[in-house]
Amino acid sequence: MELLLRPWALGDAADLVRARASHPDLDRQLPPLDDEVMARSWVRDRQRDPFAVFWALVLDGRAVGQVAVSHLDPRHGTGWFSYWLAAGVRGRGLASRAAATVADWALAAGSLHRLELGHRVDNVASARVAERAGFVAEGVEREKFLYDGVRHDVRTMARLVGDPQPAPYQPVPMSVPARG
Repeated sequence: MELLLRPWALGDAADLVRARASHPDLDRQLPPLDDEVMARSWVRDRQRDPFAVFWALVLDGRAVGQVAVSHLDPRHGTGWFSYWLAAGVRGRGLASRAAATVADWALAAGSLHRLELGHRVDNVASARVAERAGFVAEGVEREKFLYDGVRHDVRTMARLVGDPQPAPYQPVPMSVPARG
């Protein structure tokens, strides 16, 4: 199994369309990507965002997920952390390893002080990924998200540059996106 974090490429369009269609919960993470033309446009937008860094999580040559640090605020040294995986590769610890790798990078080489994220309180898998990547729960935002007419509480979590390192893990090899 070859695992890699690298910038999204236009050639990932077919993988992105497949991943997006793999599970309904990705409707909340990604816009409609019905074909490769839409997927390439989405990739171009990720490549051009000056306030974010997006990595494709590539397994055996196929893009199967993403880890990102967006809403970068250099003044305060903060960023919003997110991740997702295609349904067929979940449950193997890939997201945890990739999230820990990117969080370590962002808090060291990325010169950030604080990474923040939020997940639905009923999304136990996402909570586990965040905890394994060293994020600490800070509170619950009541009824923050609205999905399919239902309000969901959101657990907020953060990892600070001075927080203890997460439990030992095998980092994912990564290439850092070029910043324009």
